[in-house]
Amino acid sequence: MLRQLVLTDMGAAAQVHRIAFDQAMPWLIGLHTPEEDRWFYRERVFAKCCMWGHFDDDVLSGIIAFRDGWVEQLYVLPGAQGRGVGTRLLEIAKRDCDQLELWTFQRNERARRFYEASGFTLIEQTDGARNEEKEPDARYLWTRVGR
Repeated sequence: MLRQLVLTDMGAAAQVHRIAFDQAMPWLIGLHTPEEDRWFYRERVFAKCCMWGHFDDDVLSGIIAFRDGWVEQLYVLPGAQGRGVGTRLLEIAKRDCDQLELWTFQRNERARRFYEASGFTLIEQTDGARNEEKEPDARYLWTRVGR
């Protein structure tokens, strides 16, 4: 089931983020505490983004946060990956936007393959000097063809 997330979902959203992030990028584990993650989702992400979640029964298994043509967050729990959850979440943002951009880390090969298979094109790579993690990243762009 897909639904728009509300403020009371932010603790679960932060947990999905942390679990998926740590599984995909174990070399960055421990960058933030669970309380910092919850604060970030409550005060920053929820306040600025349209947020949707995918639920397996009552359990949040994937999230997307987007705004102004940017995908700010897209995370799917490891056990739910490979089942179309990320694709369904991304389709919500694509439905609402004519163009989307996003950043992912260069070493996150699984995410890069997913975005490229979803129609995104690599448009920039950096050395990571501008991100908090100081991790080389890649910017992708998707543009709607026709309307």
